[in-house]
Amino acid sequence: MGLEGSGGVTMNRSHVVPFLVGAALPTLLLFLLASDRVGEQLAIVSNSWANHNNALAPAQELHREKFPGLPELLPKVAMEDRTVIITSVNEAWARPGSLLDLFRDSFKNGGGIAHLLDHVLVVAVDPAGFRRCKAVHPHCFLLEVSSAANLSSANRFMTSGYVELVWAKLSLQQRVLELGYSFLFTDADVMWFRDPFRHIKLYADMAVSCDRFSGDADDMAGNAPNTGFYYVKSTNRTVAMLRQWQAARSRFPPDNDQGIFNAIKRELAGGELNVRIVFLDTALFGGFCQYRNDDVDSVCTMHANCCVGLENKVHDLRNVLADWKNYTGLPPPEKKTARFSWTVPAKCRTSFR
Repeated sequence: MGLEGSGGVTMNRSHVVPFLVGAALPTLLLFLLASDRVGEQLAIVSNSWANHNNALAPAQELHREKFPGLPELLPKVAMEDRTVIITSVNEAWARPGSLLDLFRDSFKNGGGIAHLLDHVLVVAVDPAGFRRCKAVHPHCFLLEVSSAANLSSANRFMTSGYVELVWAKLSLQQRVLELGYSFLFTDADVMWFRDPFRHIKLYADMAVSCDRFSGDADDMAGNAPNTGFYYVKSTNRTVAMLRQWQAARSRFPPDNDQGIFNAIKRELAGGELNVRIVFLDTALFGGFCQYRNDDVDSVCTMHANCCVGLENKVHDLRNVLADWKNYTGLPPPEKKTARFSWTVPAKCRTSFR
């Protein structure tokens, strides 16, 4: 039996459903095209109407396949302003008593920064490092790195394993920015004592530590950057910066990320990108390269840079932590009058010989 419309036209039931679907399709497509998530919505419609046929995935989905679980993990780690602290370890750095333990202890014994540990994402580059991380820290991510080198050992500076690791980490950091999160990357051989975010200029797209600081935070020529500690704000400009940084690898083989950044920093700060880069004062963000004894009242971090060998780093950083605990344990009047000095990083100073 047919359905009679208001104009007296009779339609058979067998034609009603196709007619309604055909009428609804243009409206639905217009709605989807107006959406901010066009690619995602069209992918959903395509999958459901084509019986889940294999279609080209959007670029966002391709990235998720490269770093599975990262988009879901970041909201659990990030601060309210969508900033994440990132460090990385392998089995050697994550072993009990090694750098990961020292790194975490520095937060716990620092000046009101223990809560920042909740916002640290530890990126493990091998399964053993990941298992150890999960045993001691709430937020761990396994980064799969394709390399013929043994990534679980204490890879020395500029070995093939070391170079592959730093470039893999840079690729992950780019994805973090693309997902809308700013990050502060810190090597695990950086000890934290005070909140570093108070000293990062709001206008900066990137703030990077130095092996040697010239005294001018904007000095491109005189400052020697160290990419073992740097902050990057999530913007379209910084996403493009990390792409250009990685693309420059082919121009400077077989250099690491730090050497290439130093070579192209003027390109990044000028030209079309115009990235606003500032360099961090070693009086606040110290290290073994430019070692000072007058910074204990203000120092935020101490980096075991200019040092080769895991055992040397661990030995000298233990002394740094012991010095800090001795200083913070003094009564306030004694802190003002005591002549404090850091223990000389003797093993690291002779590690290049």
